[in-house]
Amino acid sequence: MPHNSYRPVVSTLVAIALFAPSFSAAASPPLSRPHRIVSLNLCSDQYLLALADPDQIAGLTHNATDPTMSAAANKARGLHIMGQSAEEVLAIDPDLIIGMPAKRSGIVAALAGRNYRMVDLKSATNYADIVAQIRQVAAAIGQGPRGEVLIARMNRDLASVTHRSGTRVAAYYQRRGFMTGTGTLVDDLMKRVGLTNLASQLGKPSLSQLSLEELISAHPDYLIVESATDHVVDQGTEMLHHPILDSIPRLRLPQSWTVCGGPAYVLAARSLARQIADAEASRGKTR
Repeated sequence: MPHNSYRPVVSTLVAIALFAPSFSAAASPPLSRPHRIVSLNLCSDQYLLALADPDQIAGLTHNATDPTMSAAANKARGLHIMGQSAEEVLAIDPDLIIGMPAKRSGIVAALAGRNYRMVDLKSATNYADIVAQIRQVAAAIGQGPRGEVLIARMNRDLASVTHRSGTRVAAYYQRRGFMTGTGTLVDDLMKRVGLTNLASQLGKPSLSQLSLEELISAHPDYLIVESATDHVVDQGTEMLHHPILDSIPRLRLPQSWTVCGGPAYVLAARSLARQIADAEASRGKTR
């Protein structure tokens, strides 16, 4: 399948594919700190990179070093990047496996009969989920105090994020007209900065498509878009540059900040708040 054919899948859909549960094994606190930890999806990559010592990480996914997908890509340099085969995982003989992806059933089947410790992360749909997962991963890898330090820092940084009261409505609008709805991490970010999700007003599910005509008729105050769509790179991004959208101010976020739960949530919240403040100031000057 050509690369551009799957790029329209938005953050919500990517997260669903990455995190859909395939194991429910609960990990008890380790007796000793694991030193051959393998990650099996993009989001567990980022938790490990934030919490583990480098010599604890034995394998990360092929997306770990891709800055368009991973907010922690720079931290993954020099670490072992795996392909997509079960044999690679078996050769490592990990003492802990984090993240069980539904879409890699071959790996899942190969590991099912092995006595590996596993931590199965579900999809993070809000900040509370992220905090819980940081604690879950930190405990499993023997880095509990480090997890609490990270949570405290994130709480402190989020406390400075401005929540604007008002009636501003925004649509998280992406390639081919996909719109992210309620019950998602993006929706939680909107609420944090005081925006109303257009999808909630229209009664749309967590992922839907909205035509340009429907979008314009709804009169959103802002479009939230992936920063990578600033330039036309395929047919999916071309529609985002239609002149009919020129009058709607845009708030831009890298996909890597929203595709997974993790520390990048703070970056996204702070950036949204700053951009809204700048846009509101500009609105005031033009009145």
